[in-house]
Amino acid sequence: MASSGFEQKKMASTRHYPSHSSAPSAPELSPESYHHHQEIYSYNHHGSPPSDTYYGQQAPSSYGQSGFPAGTHPDVVRAFQMVDRDRSGFIDENELQQALSSGYERFNIRTIRLLMFLFKNPHDSLRIAPREFAALWSCLGHWRAIFERFDRDRSGKIDLMELRDALYSLGYAIPPSVLQVLISKYDNGSGRRVELNFDSFVEA
Repeated sequence: MASSGFEQKKMASTRHYPSHSSAPSAPELSPESYHHHQEIYSYNHHGSPPSDTYYGQQAPSSYGQSGFPAGTHPDVVRAFQMVDRDRSGFIDENELQQALSSGYERFNIRTIRLLMFLFKNPHDSLRIAPREFAALWSCLGHWRAIFERFDRDRSGKIDLMELRDALYSLGYAIPPSVLQVLISKYDNGSGRRVELNFDSFVEA
């Protein structure tokens, strides 16, 4: 779900789904915050600088002193702060992997790197700050809700048809041949039906 060209569009699409995950969610974006995030992504792609900074530096009034959006669930803040041991206000890929384990699961490092790319910090491409972490956490909650919605047998995995239905619900009518290519990455050669767990679903 985080790889190739359509993930960022999908990230926007999934904002409309409520999360059924037990993990606490970050707050929904207000119009002002949405505009602010658009500035960040514009900076990432076009080079125009954002207007705020983090820990110990001036932040907009909609953000708390820690750099998180106002209203962020305390567990989300705690997950970040527990791994930010040097109190720099940034966490790297290994710390992100550890932080997400507290609310979701231990994602493989390949998935973590894709998430770091999607939610990259304009100030530091190798680390993310509270704002990006909160957005990432919330987006994972939406993806988890979609995954659970189409994991109809509650096996913790989805097969090819369930993946097709999940993508279709997001507005993507993926041809069977493309679906087969997507899911073939996870074929271990055992001859068994290929199924994706949540980690693989996020990465697919």
